[in-house]
Amino acid sequence: MPDPTLIPVKASSIDTWSYESDVLVAGFGIAGATAAIEAARAGADVLVLERLGGAGGAAAMSGGFIYLGGGTPLQNALGFDDSAENMKAFMKAALGPGVDDAKIDAYCDGSVDHFNWLIDAGVVFDESFWGEPGWEPPHSEGLMYSGGENSAPFNKVIPPAPRGHLPRKSASDDGEQAGGYMLMKPLIETAEALGARTLYDSRVQALVIDENNRVVGLTVRQYGVSIAIKARRGVVLATGSFAYDDTMLRDHAPRIEGRPAASIESHDGRAILMSQAIGAATAHMDATEVAIFCDPQLMARGILVNGRGQRYINEDTYPGRIAQETLLHQGGDAFLIIDELLYEKALQTESTSAIMRGTPKWVCESVEELENEIGLPKGSLQSTVELFNHHAASGSDPVFSKKSEWLTPITTPIAAYDLRGMTGGFTLGGLKTTVDAEVLHVSGEPIPGLFAAGRCTSGVCAGGYASGASLGDSSFFGRRAGKRAAAR
Repeated sequence: MPDPTLIPVKASSIDTWSYESDVLVAGFGIAGATAAIEAARAGADVLVLERLGGAGGAAAMSGGFIYLGGGTPLQNALGFDDSAENMKAFMKAALGPGVDDAKIDAYCDGSVDHFNWLIDAGVVFDESFWGEPGWEPPHSEGLMYSGGENSAPFNKVIPPAPRGHLPRKSASDDGEQAGGYMLMKPLIETAEALGARTLYDSRVQALVIDENNRVVGLTVRQYGVSIAIKARRGVVLATGSFAYDDTMLRDHAPRIEGRPAASIESHDGRAILMSQAIGAATAHMDATEVAIFCDPQLMARGILVNGRGQRYINEDTYPGRIAQETLLHQGGDAFLIIDELLYEKALQTESTSAIMRGTPKWVCESVEELENEIGLPKGSLQSTVELFNHHAASGSDPVFSKKSEWLTPITTPIAAYDLRGMTGGFTLGGLKTTVDAEVLHVSGEPIPGLFAAGRCTSGVCAGGYASGASLGDSSFFGRRAGKRAAAR
């Protein structure tokens, strides 16, 4: 059914404004918090709307990685050389196709400054490095490879550097005090200390426009009542992705329909739809991050095969790349093949995803038997294992260039994990914005008074992903949105 509340409201039709502010921010996750901070520092009166009963959004429940580089103080302290140019080269190679070069250039050139800005806001990063495969460090290590920078095909052409910066966890192992929580806590406190006001349990409905089609406010549903809130300078949309709107997923990113991950139910795409209602452009609406629910310590040691019994990726790369390749290009069919010795070695390692280890579905005495048990084409797995073992014995992988440290011939007993259906993700596409977070009309011109950041926009990721890119570009362009809105 059509939703009439999405249709823009004329300011002339509003009799009473329930609240007013210079800058009105919709969403109190990381994009909204950083926008509020910068707008307040620019002297604006800031009001933040949050649909839920508390601040933090999906960012507060995430692992907390922020993708930063170019020679941050943490990289330098731990002995890793990086440059803005190398960071740009990697991001443009790994996050496409079709990346916004201007956004990546701005992001990489400003990365060290953004790191220092986070430090000044109270975010703490431990001066330690975690170099094992995994989704995130098991302790409070502050730096990790988080995008496959040190694996093929990137490590052959771009000097690798770890760029996954993780805020220090609290002393407790409670998930609410993990990296994402410890990232958002000081940002929320900073915004509030600067005078940003907050209205919770407030769901945005539509944009309010004046006679010149400038955005001057929002209509909001609060405790069952619709109200209007005026923005004297600008509106910043920071309400998250559309991972929980099945209609939008079916239209744009059907492969992750019914399998949301790393997102929350308030990620319903509302900001995108109500902006489209006034002519806003969108980009990369089909782009998705994908996670695969298997411990990277296992995957790095084994081989991944598709429904034809063939390898399809280097298993030592970023698990998000493995997941995207599995779901988007292999139809979601994946089996992890591993022998007893490699399985036992993986179980002895530390991992935050040890819960994803479980036990293999099939255990057999021969590759032929395992092939039959899985139901793979006759001879397919046997030839795959034979080819892999032939080259692994000499420490090479001419097919996918897996690093030699993970190349061990697969022996028997042999086992397989069934990874079919073991993926989930969130959307990366959204409103098309400038490097200053201005929302663009389909004509290519900025829509006056409207700004956006975070997962309701198309940021630095156009297809590929690296852990931390979402919180990174959400916070970086959230800052720009707040500054720009305050300056209007």
